[in-house]
Amino acid sequence: MSTLNASFVQNMSIVHPEYFFIIGLSGIPYSSYYYIFLFITYFIAVIMNSIVLLIIAFERSLHSPKYIGVFNLALADFGETNALIPNMMKTFFSDSQYISYNACLANMFFVNFFITVQSVTLVVLAIDRFIAICLPLRYHALLNNTVMSLVFLVVWAFNTSLVALSTSLMTRLSICKSNVVQSYYCDYGPVLRLACNDNSINIFIANLIAALFLVAPLCIIVLSYMGIFFALSKITTWEARLKALKTCVSHLLLVGIYFLPVICLFIASAITSLTPNARVISISLSFTLPPMLNPIIYVLNTAEIRVLIRKMLKNRIMPIRMKFLKK
Repeated sequence: MSTLNASFVQNMSIVHPEYFFIIGLSGIPYSSYYYIFLFITYFIAVIMNSIVLLIIAFERSLHSPKYIGVFNLALADFGETNALIPNMMKTFFSDSQYISYNACLANMFFVNFFITVQSVTLVVLAIDRFIAICLPLRYHALLNNTVMSLVFLVVWAFNTSLVALSTSLMTRLSICKSNVVQSYYCDYGPVLRLACNDNSINIFIANLIAALFLVAPLCIIVLSYMGIFFALSKITTWEARLKALKTCVSHLLLVGIYFLPVICLFIASAITSLTPNARVISISLSFTLPPMLNPIIYVLNTAEIRVLIRKMLKNRIMPIRMKFLKK
């Protein structure tokens, strides 16, 4: 009975602030120009990812395992930019840096969810390239549209469950140190540091998510490319090696864009103490630049998509040109 009373008293003592104050960049002159830059990256990311999504959805020749992966990456990029930047624009350009407690948790969930989907999608694309190069004769037996669709269905369900768990566990924390979030959105780490009761479970889940969606994906991708480079070393001609390696260029660029900023941020945090403004700038660039660059890289490095875009532009421009010439 005393245990139940203690539990009841503990639950009654949990304090949830009505609002959080998102500090963003502070003490930096002309910081609004940086937010405008982020909005431009958002605008480009939305347009380019929409183009990639529409092309893959409506062009039957691209309905293949590889492009199902590219479609999911573009969808995750589209979701992340829409979860992150419009809310940030509303916060800082309306001079209302307050966000309600529930809206903060919703923002936290969607941003973290789409970031984890990006990470796992890069792993799936790495495995796709590994099978295509190392096991070409078994590619269609191991990977087809049904298998790839099921893989991403599992990925989305698992990521939703784990990120929802981490977000829901925030409700057990008593936020009484402050309601000021040292970030430009409802960042998990800065909000977690505001708790004044036991947050060991939250820290464990945060470390688990970091291990599952940062460390493990990077290790799997590195192992995949070690296998790919070993398979390429057995090919006798350089022309054949380069032809096979060319199919991996886009993916390698995406991996570098996604993981290198995060790794550099971790190293910088370990070596020196980052100021709040430096952390805001580094994290915002790490989260906003990849969704903008990913579709551009795939459009520029994928012959099938370039050909389709040229064909679409030609079909649009030709009638206008013919109408102009008739006049």
